[in-house]
Amino acid sequence: MRTKEYVLGGDIALTADRYPDVIAAAGQSGREAGDMRLLVVEDEPVLARHVADGLRDAGFAVDVALDGAAALQKIDVVDYAVVILDRDLPGVHGDDVCRALAAREAPSRVLMLTAAAAVADRVEGLGLGADDYLPKPFAFPELVARVRALGRRRSSVPPSVVRGDLVIDLARRTVTRAGQPVLLTRKEFGVLEALLLADGAVVSSEELVDRVWDENLDPFSNIVAVTVGRLRRKLGTPPIIDTVVGAGYRL
Repeated sequence: MRTKEYVLGGDIALTADRYPDVIAAAGQSGREAGDMRLLVVEDEPVLARHVADGLRDAGFAVDVALDGAAALQKIDVVDYAVVILDRDLPGVHGDDVCRALAAREAPSRVLMLTAAAAVADRVEGLGLGADDYLPKPFAFPELVARVRALGRRRSSVPPSVVRGDLVIDLARRTVTRAGQPVLLTRKEFGVLEALLLADGAVVSSEELVDRVWDENLDPFSNIVAVTVGRLRRKLGTPPIIDTVVGAGYRL
């Protein structure tokens, strides 16, 4: 069985049997909001789980695929902001997943991971359509930073947007209304951002789940309505989020 080595949260070398002892360090790499939905494609279940957990602690919504075929199924359903893709996958190779992502009309950003660190390997990976390349072992804070950078590149929205007396700074992830700061949770900001990016179009609850949460959410949960309700209260009056009965929400 192959053993992959990573560095998480500093100069701590990890192998599969040592993850539980030090994985907490990964979760300390960044607590600010991320609110992007990511897909981690990694064929070693323990490693995939711990990388996903660390990214969730950093503020991201994260799904996991353990092989290339599962990854292709998920990207057909969900518009991921960033796909963290292990290149050396069994069955459907990571290169084929990368090509499929690059061919989409609105492609996700791809951060390719591989143990091969030679320049030729990096050039080949980028030539397949990857947006960035991170050799293993890597520092977990660097992974988080690169994911955030790729997410910013995917968006064509300016870093700061004004709607009346509401100012939303997407780069700093802050909100003010009438000059007063509005403190939002990660999920509340994610909902507000998704409505903003829709530019007046109606966004359904299902779309908000896809954008802000991940596949671990209970499909029968009323968390979207609860989050929108809290967001409305925090943003104050006059209300700026409309409910379109039977359809969703609109900013």
